[in-house]
Amino acid sequence: MNYGEIKKFDIANGTGVRVSLFVSGCLNHCPGCFQQETWDFDYGKPWTSQTEDEILKALAPKYIDGLTVLGGDPFEISNQEAVAHLVARVREELPEKTIWMYTGYILDRDLLDGGRRHTPWTDTILNSLNVLVDGPFVEAKKDLSLLFCGSSNQRLIDVPASLKAQDIVLYDPTFFGNGQN
Repeated sequence: MNYGEIKKFDIANGTGVRVSLFVSGCLNHCPGCFQQETWDFDYGKPWTSQTEDEILKALAPKYIDGLTVLGGDPFEISNQEAVAHLVARVREELPEKTIWMYTGYILDRDLLDGGRRHTPWTDTILNSLNVLVDGPFVEAKKDLSLLFCGSSNQRLIDVPASLKAQDIVLYDPTFFGNGQN
């Protein structure tokens, strides 16, 4: 896996102050995407264990609420192994931190068991998340008033509640505060 950028003080991609990792590679190619350069799987720098260590160190301060992984798309099949290792490590070493993820894929169609993007690592990723923002960016549904979404078709999903209910439970950032439930 390659990555394009690590933002160590991000307030745009989830609640609170976050560390955001922009992975490389996306097959969705949404018209109007704000990160078109990350569609290329070879864009940016190669992912290494040192990169993972750098992210864990950046997450350590108390004022950092959590990690956000976006891209590109973290659920591209070739990205999932590295992403699964990272989020499992964050969950183990820093369990108080929240983990958000953005994907152009649909949770209940593409990512759950039997979905076209489900791999041996998908469940590890999903079980580590607090919030998943799913769905492709749709330029005709672009809405700058939405919290943490670019278009009105995208959903903020409370992943632990959804997995428990076996149904989609939406996340309300105004109710839950920092995304830790």
